[in-house]
Amino acid sequence: MAAATGNVSEEGKAEIDFGDPGAALFGNFINYYSFNPPENRLSLIPASLLQDLGYSSAADGAPFLLLDVGCNSGDLSIALYRHLLGLDEGSCEPRGGGALGGRKPLHLLGCDLDETLIQRAQEGNPFPETVTFLPLDITDRVAREEVLGSYLARYGRPSFDLCACLAVTMWVHLNHGDQGLLELLSSLAALCHHLLLEAQPWRCYRAAARRLRRAGRTDFEHFKQLRVRGVPGIRGHLESRCGMELVHSFGHTAWDRSLLLFQRRSPEEERSSKKVKN
Repeated sequence: MAAATGNVSEEGKAEIDFGDPGAALFGNFINYYSFNPPENRLSLIPASLLQDLGYSSAADGAPFLLLDVGCNSGDLSIALYRHLLGLDEGSCEPRGGGALGGRKPLHLLGCDLDETLIQRAQEGNPFPETVTFLPLDITDRVAREEVLGSYLARYGRPSFDLCACLAVTMWVHLNHGDQGLLELLSSLAALCHHLLLEAQPWRCYRAAARRLRRAGRTDFEHFKQLRVRGVPGIRGHLESRCGMELVHSFGHTAWDRSLLLFQRRSPEEERSSKKVKN
């Protein structure tokens, strides 16, 4: 594992040099959770989240399905799984029945384009019966439909209950441009009822480009042509084009990134929203 060094960026924020590969082209850092541990996000997410969203009261007993996009080596996926079920570290018994009241099982699928990181996640998975890690480039439409469609078919479900997309949007944006980012957001919105999103601010884009240049590589292909900027652009697309609405902001992480929860509007709400716009 490579050592990391700290620098101060032109925005006055601490900038992490993740070492080799310090200029990870797709954000697939090999030691990411050493510098941004799961607690940075979990401290903002209530353990009662699934109860708050009404999932624990469902009478059918169908499993709650959670998709974690860009799961890296799975550390956050497992920590989030434990957090939502009220599991202590090293324990398989939930505190007080867990967030789902012991009735609805929680099944999590983590995916990442880096097969080496996915292998690490699979090898360290303490819940192989309910947590699955699979290699997947979420921007590849054919692969996405095949992998996620196959997983959902196991449960006879058309979509996930919750999708977590944490610190992923920037990397898709830099590598696939504005169109790639908007297509990602549209596909995720179609795949879930609730979307938990952490989007990097523009200063992170500049820091990523600097790391790439320091490594002797050229700029990201789309960097200078990007027009969609920050959370307002992302929120605008999700709400105006994807039938979703922002229902809660959990505040900012230790890296000053917004953690936002979106919800799919009901057909009635969507029709009403379109009438208002017209």
